[in-house]
Amino acid sequence: MSVSEKEAWEEVIRLVVETVSRELSVLDTLPGHSFSIPVEVSNRHCHLTRETFELLYGKGQQLTPIRQLSQVGEFACKETVTVVGPNMRFLENVRIVGPWRKHDQVELSFTDGFYLGLELPTRLSGDIVDSPPVILVGPKQAVTLKEGAIRAARHLHLSPDEAQRFQLRNGDKVDIEVPGTNGLVFREVIVRVSPTGRLAFHIDTDEANAAGIKGTGFGRLVR
Repeated sequence: MSVSEKEAWEEVIRLVVETVSRELSVLDTLPGHSFSIPVEVSNRHCHLTRETFELLYGKGQQLTPIRQLSQVGEFACKETVTVVGPNMRFLENVRIVGPWRKHDQVELSFTDGFYLGLELPTRLSGDIVDSPPVILVGPKQAVTLKEGAIRAARHLHLSPDEAQRFQLRNGDKVDIEVPGTNGLVFREVIVRVSPTGRLAFHIDTDEANAAGIKGTGFGRLVR
């Protein structure tokens, strides 16, 4: 390679590096591309109908909110249940999350499912058709759910305004990076847009442990 060819090649490389750096700099200023998306870890919990709750806790009993959650209208309750699997192993103190739902649903991690002898499908909340049955035990009696045990698919909550700002639509799939020594890129994160939604990336305890997240953290969009 002659000196002129070498200089020309080095100039091409310089221009490419400058262009890529400029594009990445712009990308970091776009909504979601800095580490500004709250990461929330969802521990095992359940959503119940009023009818099932009253079977477990007694006629006329009410949910007792103890903490508001990030999604508008949702709250952690004082009341808990024991979840029993087909192998007769059980998990105590599984938190009930309000308000009432139209269908009963128990959200567990893969590790929880393995411990209980359940083959959990990975689903969005509300998609419980053909999911495994499970037994719930409350202070008054036990209730067998014919279906409803799932592992929640990782998802990103947004309000309509936030979705517009991030240029995302309900049902889109994105990749979200979380930083740190054990940082990961979570792929195929499902976008959930709703009027009660507020910006939050939800993962379960298994996923949080893999990424070294304790409590809450922050992530960013990488696709």
